[in-house]
Amino acid sequence: MTSAEKILSFYKSLQIKEKLPKGVEVLNPYRNEQTFALCERFYKKYYHDERERKIILGINPGRFGAGLTGIPFMDPLKLEHLCNIKSDFPKKSELSADFIHLVIQSYGGLDDFFHDIYINSVSPLGFTLEGKNLNYYDSPALLKSLEPFILSSLRTQINFGVSRDVAYCLGEGANFKYLSRVNEREKFFGEIIPLAHPRFVMQYKRKFVKQYVDDYVRKLSIKKD
Repeated sequence: MTSAEKILSFYKSLQIKEKLPKGVEVLNPYRNEQTFALCERFYKKYYHDERERKIILGINPGRFGAGLTGIPFMDPLKLEHLCNIKSDFPKKSELSADFIHLVIQSYGGLDDFFHDIYINSVSPLGFTLEGKNLNYYDSPALLKSLEPFILSSLRTQINFGVSRDVAYCLGEGANFKYLSRVNEREKFFGEIIPLAHPRFVMQYKRKFVKQYVDDYVRKLSIKKD
């Protein structure tokens, strides 16, 4: 199977069977036919091979990025303008996706970046509470319920072909702390390298975007083929 086939099969099978805290709703974009069709076009375009890639792990999808398109850090605007993959979704940019695309451009462009890198999240499904985005670690009760799903998802993705030498974590705080703790116990990866979260950079460190982009590219280029 190609990487695209494995990724799409993984997305199609995603479901959370565990009981979640009251009021928490699961954001599963892969149940939307239009979203899944976008995923098929994207992954067959950039992942139609069997090569090993390094993994970047974000937090979990939000409503306006991957929660809409199903593709991490790929909003409808970038899908259409950069990847020539059109959709009927509103053509709005998403702040974190804006930063990741600066990284992609600096890395060498879409083909070079996706040739080497696979992006997903510690929790590949997102969550909302009272209509607002919720991170998996925001609620201790949610995290406790989710851990079997998180571990299973990570194992599946490792088994379909990501490098175990190193994983990159988006966020130097709670996401990195949790992923490091899990990795110490489960031995998924040889090393977890933290990266400043894109939204943090774009909201609070905008004057230093170029330095953060350069830092990403330098770290992602470790052992670059």
